[in-house]
Amino acid sequence: MRRKTVQELESTKEMTGLVQQACLVAKDAAFNLRDFLENSSNMAFIAVKDCEKELDRAERKIDDGITRAITQVTEVEARELLACLKFIIDLERIGDLTWSVTQRLQRLTPKILRDDRRDLIAMADILERMLEVVHKGFVNRDLESANWILKTDSQIDQVCRAVFQRHLESKDRRRDYSTNLLLMAQAFERAGDHAKNLGEELVHLVEGRSVRHEPKRSKASRAAQDT
Repeated sequence: MRRKTVQELESTKEMTGLVQQACLVAKDAAFNLRDFLENSSNMAFIAVKDCEKELDRAERKIDDGITRAITQVTEVEARELLACLKFIIDLERIGDLTWSVTQRLQRLTPKILRDDRRDLIAMADILERMLEVVHKGFVNRDLESANWILKTDSQIDQVCRAVFQRHLESKDRRRDYSTNLLLMAQAFERAGDHAKNLGEELVHLVEGRSVRHEPKRSKASRAAQDT
């Protein structure tokens, strides 16, 4: 068996480290978006923008290095590198979505109403917690974390549906205001879907099986058994 070189070991370690850091950056983006919703802080606005840029840089770095790295490692390490590539794609997209919500919030007129603010803050909080658990699960190769993520995505969906129902039924809110709120709620829902993708990829990384195309009932039953 060929002995792995130091360079090969460092390639895998570097990619894994980049993804671990990217998980924390995406979590920070959700945290600062929540802060911007609560306090309209200019520092929070800038922080979300910086997180989006940092996730872009991480994606480019992994994309540039993955081809060379994956040809130099064992099958097990190749699977980890492919997981890194899938992780950074979803994390970068979460960065884009949180930044798009932040920009839309800044331009919003009239200012966001109390019930809408409450629901958007709730979605930001759920997203932040999901990303925190994503980081923990990736670092520890923890299947329990993955299952928690898969179950928690539905909480964002529920809040998003509540926002849609309120605005579609209301006749007292300006159409352009409601349109912006629905687009922001939809962005949170999509960010939650990307976090769920990370949970599914974590299952694949830990157990070597894909749950992405399993029937929903099977996944729900498995999650119930794990609680």
